Amino acid sequence: MTGRVTSELLLVGSLPTSSAEEGLRAGAGLVADLVPALPDGEAGPLGAWVGFDRTRLLEPHPDIRMLEPTASPTGRARHAYETARLTVHDGVDALRFDAWPRVPPMLESYEIFRRLRSEGVIPADQRFQVNFPAPSSVFSGAFKDHYARDWEIVGPALEDLTRRSIDQVLAAVPANDLAIQIDMAYEVLDLEQVLGWTEGGVAGAWDRFGGPWSRLAPHIPEEVLLGLHLCYGTFPEWPMFEARDMGLLVRMANHARAHAGRPLDWLHLAGPRYLRSEDEAFFAPLDGLHVPGTRVFLGIVLPLDGEQGLRRRHVTASRYLHDFGVAMYCGFGRQPGEDPAETLREHAAVVRSVLH
Repeated sequence: MTGRVTSELLLVGSLPTSSAEEGLRAGAGLVADLVPALPDGEAGPLGAWVGFDRTRLLEPHPDIRMLEPTASPTGRARHAYETARLTVHDGVDALRFDAWPRVPPMLESYEIFRRLRSEGVIPADQRFQVNFPAPSSVFSGAFKDHYARDWEIVGPALEDLTRRSIDQVLAAVPANDLAIQIDMAYEVLDLEQVLGWTEGGVAGAWDRFGGPWSRLAPHIPEEVLLGLHLCYGTFPEWPMFEARDMGLLVRMANHARAHAGRPLDWLHLAGPRYLRSEDEAFFAPLDGLHVPGTRVFLGIVLPLDGEQGLRRRHVTASRYLHDFGVAMYCGFGRQPGEDPAETLREHAAVVRSVLH
């Protein structure tokens, strides 16, 4: 069953660029013919991914208090245990976020996207891609001390905020011009049971993943392309936890496809470290992937080993999944290399050399 997306490459979200215009120009100039949509690169403070939401959304909220500031001497956390520790104020049993600070930059980027498309820089049929971190990813890096209690209060508020923010974007961007990707990293780590502060075991972790997804995905109009990014994180390095195989990602992907309530146009599944490029056991669970109509992008492009590494992983994965696109293992705004522009050029060249 062929879906609406048949592209060979996915730009996961963040790019090693300094501005939205630079990100859109780079994407259009290098890979516009390969991707289903163009993101703005999540430049500047958005490059910190949910670190942006922790400092711009969570910490300023009047019903949330800081138990401990970041342990980093620079004031910017370098890994998951250095983040500021937050909790809900005593006596608060419900809260609301008025607006999500990451939405105005999205809308500003769309105006740049429209201008560049009108100038012929971006192809006329290209869609604009926005990325929303899922509620548990926004929450889980910050609320470590009273996790279960705080999730019961903050989780629904974040889900409500995501729903309203999607509506806000749709009020400015036509549905047939838009692609939305939901990003999940902490959900994956939570289900792997490697976050020492989460509670509720695998059942609780599954609720934090599947519950918001099953309610948010159907809220997105079918005219919008919808993608899901499942990742093992890059905080401070990739992967934050190396899985034995792709079994968990396959189970999450199958569940997401079955409970989307609408077409799920693409899935991004993080791949292995380079030394496991020929490890058939790592890729073997892909044989159980059941996502009809959904384009699968495997995150098997690694800057460490270039064309030959991608070729090895592509051959190994192809034994279990016969038709798929590729992507970086995660967004690479935090791995810019010595020359960010050259990093993007190499990324495009490597993908073209292997897939064409």
